Amino acid sequence: MTNYNSKYIYPFGGSARPTESADKQIVGGKGLGLQVMSKIGVDVPPGFTLTTPLCQVYQRDNDLPAEVWNGVREHVERIEKDMDKKFGSRDNPLLFSCRSGAAMSMPGMMDTVLNIGLNDETVEGLAEATDNPRFAWDSYRRLLDMFGEVVLGIPHEDFEKRFDKVKEDANAKNDVDLTVDELKILCDEYKKVYKEQNQKFPADPYEQLFACVKAVFGSWMTPRAVKYREINNIRNLIGTATNIQTMVFGNLGNDSGTGVAFSRNPSTGENVMYGEYLINAQGEDVVAGIRTPEPIRKMKEVLPAAYEKFLENVDKLEHYFKDMQDVEFTVEKGKLWMLQCRNGKRTGVAALKIAIDLVNEGICTKSEALLKVEPTHVEQLLHPTFSPDALKSLAYTKGVVAKGLPGSPGAAVGRLVFTPKQAEDMKAKGESVILARETTSPEDVGGMWAAAGIVTARGGMTSHAAVVARGWGKPCVCGCSDIVVSEVNETLTVKETNEVFRAGDVVSMNGATGEVIRGSIEVNTPSLEGGLGLLLSWADQEEGVMKVLANADSGPDAMQAAENGAMGIGLCRTEHMFFSPERLPIVRRWIFHTECLDDLDHIKHFQRSDFKDLFVAMNGKDVTIRLLDPPLHEFLPRPEQVHERVAEECGFGTDVKRMLARIDSMHEENPMLGLRGCRLGIVKPEFTQMQVEAIMSAAADFLEESPEAKPHPRIMIPLIGSITEYKNQALIIKSGAERIRSERGIDVPYEIGTMIEVPRAALISDKIAGLVDEADGKPLCTFFSYGTNDLTQMTMGISRDDSNGFIPKYLDLGILLDDPFQTIDEEGVGKLVQHSATLGKSANPTMSLSVCGEHGGDPKSIAFFDKVGLNYVSCSPYRVPVARLAAGQIRVQRRMAKAKEEEDKRAASIQSKQTTMGNAESMSKVIVQ
Repeated sequence: MTNYNSKYIYPFGGSARPTESADKQIVGGKGLGLQVMSKIGVDVPPGFTLTTPLCQVYQRDNDLPAEVWNGVREHVERIEKDMDKKFGSRDNPLLFSCRSGAAMSMPGMMDTVLNIGLNDETVEGLAEATDNPRFAWDSYRRLLDMFGEVVLGIPHEDFEKRFDKVKEDANAKNDVDLTVDELKILCDEYKKVYKEQNQKFPADPYEQLFACVKAVFGSWMTPRAVKYREINNIRNLIGTATNIQTMVFGNLGNDSGTGVAFSRNPSTGENVMYGEYLINAQGEDVVAGIRTPEPIRKMKEVLPAAYEKFLENVDKLEHYFKDMQDVEFTVEKGKLWMLQCRNGKRTGVAALKIAIDLVNEGICTKSEALLKVEPTHVEQLLHPTFSPDALKSLAYTKGVVAKGLPGSPGAAVGRLVFTPKQAEDMKAKGESVILARETTSPEDVGGMWAAAGIVTARGGMTSHAAVVARGWGKPCVCGCSDIVVSEVNETLTVKETNEVFRAGDVVSMNGATGEVIRGSIEVNTPSLEGGLGLLLSWADQEEGVMKVLANADSGPDAMQAAENGAMGIGLCRTEHMFFSPERLPIVRRWIFHTECLDDLDHIKHFQRSDFKDLFVAMNGKDVTIRLLDPPLHEFLPRPEQVHERVAEECGFGTDVKRMLARIDSMHEENPMLGLRGCRLGIVKPEFTQMQVEAIMSAAADFLEESPEAKPHPRIMIPLIGSITEYKNQALIIKSGAERIRSERGIDVPYEIGTMIEVPRAALISDKIAGLVDEADGKPLCTFFSYGTNDLTQMTMGISRDDSNGFIPKYLDLGILLDDPFQTIDEEGVGKLVQHSATLGKSANPTMSLSVCGEHGGDPKSIAFFDKVGLNYVSCSPYRVPVARLAAGQIRVQRRMAKAKEEEDKRAASIQSKQTTMGNAESMSKVIVQ
């Protein structure tokens, strides 16, 4: 076998030796599962994997090298010997399946072809070899259908119409009711479809196989696959692998069957086998919704030996992978074959329960369990559900109009839509929608993503709709046979009552029970109590984990943050305290008449009260308060809003013209780069002094009321670009803080630091960090917090408020891989953060470093900040749980990567010593001779 083939083609099953340490990125998830099953003694039909680098070769050249095609022939010959069959022979022919398999699961997004190798001659040989002509011709018609659709692009509907006509003529309800002769007629009808489309079905088996390989590699870039990767943020994959595997048949009779199962319930996480099977069927029958499958537990009654072996295999796999398994299997004449295994997709509720149960069962460690739950799962757990009271209400109990299968749990309320495009269009307008379909297909993923929930009239618990919805945490009711869905008429009709729901009608749905409810039912959001709190506590306990703080501007925000596990407040935006109706006029009066100190005192009074609420909520934890940052125009009314009452409120009497003139005089062409941040404090130092007095007085008030209290204010100077700007404000802050401490006789600990959001500040961070107060020699700056929102705007020259006009297009074209305002731009903005952090630490090794922009809640960005060495991230209170999990996970992943690196070094060292010893032994033999 050539070196090229051994590098790019990995065999499995039969006489093949499993590849040690197969790389999932190279062989794909499906290929890795097949290698592992072969390794641990689970029977898999023999085959081989064409690796993901070949997908890139195909995308580039629209073909594969001759050496690869020769390698395919060599591996087919090996399997022919293993199976004692011949590919393309009329006597007992060998058949193959050709399936995709990327490193990350993309259910239904790429292509599969079964029964490769059948033609007008081999179908007769298969009929004779199996003594089952009906099975042979049924397999042939499936190949004609799948090859035509997948390889040649013939619309599936063209075959479906012929199928329905043959069944109608035969008075057959299901496909299994067709006789051999009727299946032969169907195959002839399918061949007519080829002719109508000016296409030809190739009789040569290798021509079929090669064409299927090309089609599977080509499916990597189909619109549905690209869209799925975009929605699920799947990036940096090489491509898909292609798995060629010996066909085993579940449609040979009543001692054969096929199924799909999960080792645990993927909706609830319950430790029970969950899945479906069909007797006398092939794999696609289970998920296509054509026949209603049976629950997997019933397989014990009809195929007891195969069922016991199946349970044994699944248990082996779950212990090997230390995770819930999603498996596909076929029973051929009583013998069980495992076709696929992978870590199963699951809902947030299931992910949490499975992770905790695996620890309790001794299957994995707490650190390993953290990796079983995705950040999106945590978000799902915080999504709305129907409250117990709502479930008991008459609106709910009397409003249930239909019930299907509970495909994916959760609650949703929205307006009915009947096409994916309607769903996407209405979502873009801010509407919540429920997508109703007869059944879903991979082409529907855009609309499924846009919908709040999905209802289908057909399909089982492992149908496309259910699997995709569970992966996204969207509620789904599938197989709802109580309804008729008409896309053409845009109606959902309840069969029993003939009640008709039309596009735009509001319905509710309960994915946990499978119920569809008339009208809108109130929903609520679950808390972090129970299992989620336990899991997140494991994340917090990881060695060296970054702390997670919250951005909070009020007492209620701070309380919510504390409930969600925030370790303090990383950003309080003081300007957010100014916008309530009773406060805004006072703030406006001071802006217009800065000489009026009474208004400044009023502002100080309500800020002092608000700051105290924050200290109470975060007792003993850091509270980082940013001094006023935004430009003053944000607080002023627009000219069209100015009338006599507003003018009077703002100190202009009824002189509207004078007020408008004053607003005009304060106009800035580019206010985001104008009088804001520290510049405002320098021009109007009394405002900085006022805010410092309010902060320190609030802390002192709390200490006076509760002597055991531990308020810890950290005062942050915004938008600095120079050392002198920082020093000016820092000395004002220190003077005011020390005065309050002295006057109140209370030792309130405090810190002074800055938000790094101007690129120049990042470049001179060592000078800022090294500043000392000449009066006492103490550092003037003890922390940096990176304001990555403004830092991204200024570094990339993109206005966040206006970026939506082109960022989506940039993402579509691949000019940007991520929205830089959602995920940190590591090459540019990230490099500035890293450079600044290095400079800051070099001048002050005890300097605290953090992020308080939107990126603080983004898992991918958190991984970067951890690598840079920041101490904490700060994000919205509602993103704190996600950030806690992500922070813990990255520490586990780094530790595992380091351990693997060390193991690889040890293995390389042993290999080197063995090679040296072997060379020495050879040399000694030469010398002796």
